This record gives sequence, C-alpha cells and structure tokens, in this order.
Amino acid sequence: MKALVALILLVQLPIHKAAPAAPPAPLGCDDPESEAAAEFAVNYINGHSHHGYKFALNRIENIHVLPQGLNNDIIFLELDLLETTCHILSPTPHANCTVRSFIQHAVEGDCDVKLQKLDGKLSVLASKCHSHADSSEDVLQLCPDCPLLASLNNTEVITTVTAALSDHNSKTADAYLRLLEIGRARIQHHPMHSVSVEFAVAATNCSAQEAKDNGEACQLLPDDQSNFGFCTATRVTRPSQDLRVDCQLYGHQVPTPDIPFLSRPEVTYSQPGQDTSAGLVPSVAQGFTNHNLRLSHNNPVASESSSSEFPTAMLSAKSVAKRAVAEVAQHDKVPRPVGFVPPPPPCPGKIRHFKI
Repeated sequence: MKALVALILLVQLPIHKAAPAAPPAPLGCDDPESEAAAEFAVNYINGHSHHGYKFALNRIENIHVLPQGLNNDIIFLELDLLETTCHILSPTPHANCTVRSFIQHAVEGDCDVKLQKLDGKLSVLASKCHSHADSSEDVLQLCPDCPLLASLNNTEVITTVTAALSDHNSKTADAYLRLLEIGRARIQHHPMHSVSVEFAVAATNCSAQEAKDNGEACQLLPDDQSNFGFCTATRVTRPSQDLRVDCQLYGHQVPTPDIPFLSRPEVTYSQPGQDTSAGLVPSVAQGFTNHNLRLSHNNPVASESSSSEFPTAMLSAKSVAKRAVAEVAQHDKVPRPVGFVPPPPPCPGKIRHFKI
C-alpha cells in the first residue's frame, strides 16, 4: 500500500524538461569567422578566374549560416571586391597586390559564394560574380584630366599593344614573347593624347633573333616549361610621339589551379598571323572595358535565394540585414547613459578601401 501511494505521488510530481540549447548568435560581417570565410572565398575566386586581374576583399555585405548537423554548416557570403594590379597569372598572393585607386578607374566585383564548413574545414561549393568599372562621370568629377578605361578591342588600344610587343621583341636577346590577352587600357586626351595598355604574354620556344627569320613557327612553351609574363606600355601620339614598354616574365610556375591559363581549354591564345586581339575570346573583350568575373563564376546556386537548402518562406539575408539595421535604429530611441555607443549592425561590414 505504501508503495502504491509513493508511486501515485511520484506520478503527480511536475515533470521538468531540459530547456533546449539556445541557437548560436548570428555571425556579424566583421566577425573573425566571417572574415576567414571571406578570405577563403576570395582565394577561390582568384584561383578559378580565367581572365583579367586578381581581386581583393573590400567589404562583406552579408553572411548567412545554415547548420546542417554536427560540425557541418553551409555558409552564404555576399562580397564586394576591388580589382588589383596583379594579373591572374602573377605568382604574387592577392593579399600583397595593390588595389587600384579610384582615379585609376577602379573595377568592382560583386560575388555570391556558397561554402561548406565541415569539421572546421572550408570548401567552396559554388560562386557567382560579376564585375564592372566605375562610371566615367565619377572619375572625371574627382579628376577631370585622368585617363578613362577604353574598350579592350579599341583600334588605338590594339595598335599600341602591337607596337609595344614588337618593340620589346626587337630589342631583347631573350625569348620571343607572344600575346595572351589585353588586360586593361586607358586613353588620355588632354593635355596630351596617350594610350596606356597592360597585357599578358608568354614565352615561346624561339629566341627573339630566331623569330625574326620565322616568327610563325614559334610556339608557346609546354606546361612543364611555361613562362608567363606581363607588360605595360604607354604610347604618346600628340603633341609628340613616344613609346615606352616594360615587360617582366614571372618564371616557370608549377601548374596548379591557381594558374588559370595552364592547360585550360576555355582560354584562347593569340596565334601566329592573327591580330593581337586574338588573345581575347569575343565574349570577353568585344566592346568591354574590363574582363567580367561572370565568365569564370556563374553558378546560380551560389545565391541563397537559389539554393535548395533554403525554403522559399525563409527570409533572405538582405531582409535579415535590413531588420538588424531597423532594430539598432529602434534601440537608439531608448534613453541611454551619457557616452553610450550603440553596437553596429551585424551587416554589412566595414569598407576596407573605398566605396564605388
């Protein structure tokens, strides 16, 4: 009987369930974990681009983490990037590359990147980018006499590249160089008329002297001997004429995914007898002033709005960011002690260089 009473009393005791663990606080765009993911993403973007220049991180616009299980997260990043002076063939790490200044007619990249963090290790699942030059009006407003970007297939640009490469090959005792692609060009009209170009080159199996006799026979070196380089040149046509050329070879580099021109079928080279613009595939260069990142990074699932992990009813990352800003603004209306500094919204993050 006593045992029955004890059992009844035990059943009547309130049952207390363990409170579920609170979900982790959302990452802010300037948190160390966010910056590490962004740095990894930028390395991936630069290592898998097929044309143009390396980019540097300017701002983390948004980050959204979707837990998939124990030590397994899907991370969606929205990044603002800026073009650097390093061509993608350059062995210089992008962290050591100089970001082009605003008055050099900067180029901005916008990227969505989908990553996975599994057991602490990051990997990129998809990337989607596009890049564009700042407006000419913005540049001229700050610097009225600064040269502006010109189309990569502009006649003056091609003429300058042709003259510059011929000038270099005629004066060097080293390997005969062939054009890979025109990377960038600017034309200045006042107070003098000049064309400044940048272009990627590759060494051939001929010396410059041998090429004078039969340049058509010169071929690019095979992968195990390849030697890429980069040239800059400025041609002045008025009021006087002048041509200055500087070409530097990087030396042989072991083929890796970070050297996009090696054995990549989607990249075309200029061939003997063709115009120097032949190093540019038409979709890259014709009528455009910069190489668009979209040509190398165009996977729609990189955006969380297009990803299967996200139900359509979920708020987009941009909506979350706007709500966070609104919440901070609402908190600012609450009386605070003198000297109180409200916390910044979690996203977007800080601007590292300048805003276009």
